[in-house]
Amino acid sequence: MTMEKGSISVQSQNIFPIIKKFLYADHDIFLRELISNAIDASQKLKTLANKGVVKSELGDLTIEVVVDKNAKTLTIKDRGIGMSDEEVKKYLNQVAFSSAEEFVKKYKAENTIIGHFGLGFYSAFMVANKVEVITKSYRKNAKAVRWECDGEPEYMIEDTDRKNRGTDVILHINEESVEFLEKHRIENLLKKYCRFLPIPIKFGTKTETTYEGEGEEAKPIETEVDNIINNTNPAWKKSPSSLKDDDYKKFYEELYPFSQAPLFWIHLNIDFPFNLTGILYFPKLSQQFEVQKNKIQLYSNQVYVTDDVKDIVPEFLTLMHGVIDSPDIPLNVSRSYLQSDHNVKKITSYITKKVAEKLQSLFKKDREMYASKWEEIAPIVKYGMITDEKFYDKSKNFALLKNTTGDFFTIDEYREKIKVNQTDKHNKVVMIYASNGTDQKTFIDAAKTRGYDVLLLDQIIDNHFIQHLEYKGDNLLFVRVDSETADQLIQTDEVVDSVLSEKEQEKVKTLFESVLKKEGNSIQLKPLGKDDHPVMITRPEFMRRMQEMQRLQGMGNMDMPEMHQLVINSNHPLIAEKLLKMKSEEKKEDFVKYLYDLARLNQQMLKGSDLSAFITRSLEFVS
Repeated sequence: MTMEKGSISVQSQNIFPIIKKFLYADHDIFLRELISNAIDASQKLKTLANKGVVKSELGDLTIEVVVDKNAKTLTIKDRGIGMSDEEVKKYLNQVAFSSAEEFVKKYKAENTIIGHFGLGFYSAFMVANKVEVITKSYRKNAKAVRWECDGEPEYMIEDTDRKNRGTDVILHINEESVEFLEKHRIENLLKKYCRFLPIPIKFGTKTETTYEGEGEEAKPIETEVDNIINNTNPAWKKSPSSLKDDDYKKFYEELYPFSQAPLFWIHLNIDFPFNLTGILYFPKLSQQFEVQKNKIQLYSNQVYVTDDVKDIVPEFLTLMHGVIDSPDIPLNVSRSYLQSDHNVKKITSYITKKVAEKLQSLFKKDREMYASKWEEIAPIVKYGMITDEKFYDKSKNFALLKNTTGDFFTIDEYREKIKVNQTDKHNKVVMIYASNGTDQKTFIDAAKTRGYDVLLLDQIIDNHFIQHLEYKGDNLLFVRVDSETADQLIQTDEVVDSVLSEKEQEKVKTLFESVLKKEGNSIQLKPLGKDDHPVMITRPEFMRRMQEMQRLQGMGNMDMPEMHQLVINSNHPLIAEKLLKMKSEEKKEDFVKYLYDLARLNQQMLKGSDLSAFITRSLEFVS
């Protein structure tokens, strides 16, 4: 058999059904594509004018979108470069032949032209059963042309009347897509996809109210004006040196109306080895870490692409808000493209680097201001330290720890502060922390009495954060202030003797064991100070962390038992004197139950009927 070569034939009658149904996952994207074509036509005209090819006045280049519900049409009108009959045949009759691509190669205008692949126009057939194009080229003595196609391979082209240059694309909306004849639907799409395009886009009119006169006698005057959808010169396209703080805040309000003002921001501006502009804001995050992702918007030459940027922006920075614009990312972006493209990977690294540099700069420049905002930016920084090795290396120098007295330290600073008093027998620095400053106040006060310092780690991410710091192998160990290990781990020369004899201690332990036999948790007598509580409940650090991790992952407690240890202070007067001197066994049992319930109350473990019964017994004691 002889070798044979040839070209694969693609029949238009076979490709049109695919275009209609599957060109884009979201059919509403057609409006973005057609508006982008109109923008390109206008930008091409401006490029030709700048190069002296077009010498006449450009006039008003505003693009207009018109809905005619009665005629069932949606029209996009531009005053751009227009097309001749030859160009219509060349660009509209050849699927995937890009006029933008050709123009870029000829005039080197890649930074202003949006389209590249020539498929966007055909997205019209996803919602229209017929498309008309009426166009006239900018060239002198050009004839106007009308093109028509009903979604089949056949088309019609003829001369027509049109005085001015530009193009009207008229979509005859099909029955399945009548939603696109509703003005509010189109306006919402324009605001979503086109709100920052560089050419004004008009959609109908709106009423503006001004006042004539002053004070109470001022009379309102209503005027119909063009409804311009977009801001043609958004803040991220401007030079950072030309913007003031108020400009950045105003733009944030434009992006996220009714939101709290951002903490601070980063202006991205790079042209090598890739093109990227944008502004990323640090928002105010709630203490409960109620995160709203998908707040960063991705644009390509000011055309909205997506708000799902997890493959461009590192995951921890998806907590930030703002805009990224890169012409290196095409409009027909797909996840597989983002995951494999080398430019995207460079963008990801660049953004991480810029965020770290910004935070480091703020920390060095005004540490007091930085510390005042720390609790709101901490989730982003901690999340980054957990998930991004390079960010961890940079941020460990400006990540802060806050203690229960409200002082802030870097990790190294805090280690130095506590290492003398809080080092265990394995030479690990023990960082004692509280997850709730109010609920754990008793334990915090007890730790401070012993000369220990206590951190406040009360954000939802902190359980992961402290485990990551331990994992990094810097000889750190975190134990919660109410953990059974908190007081046992730290080396101390202090020895406190019990005021009770061994026989008396055994009596107390036996009494608690007999009364609380149903609880099934361990009981330990310790000679603590008189200012310590008579009975305390501590929980194993490891088991408690496991339970918290399960809750964070939505797994509940998976029937994991609520393990705790009952610590009885043998030196407390209520134990050493009152309990042991009681004559009635019944009163001893009631007193033991009461002390145990006090300890449970201190750990928020006393609830429902147990809490109600405790209150009743308390009233009996004082009556």
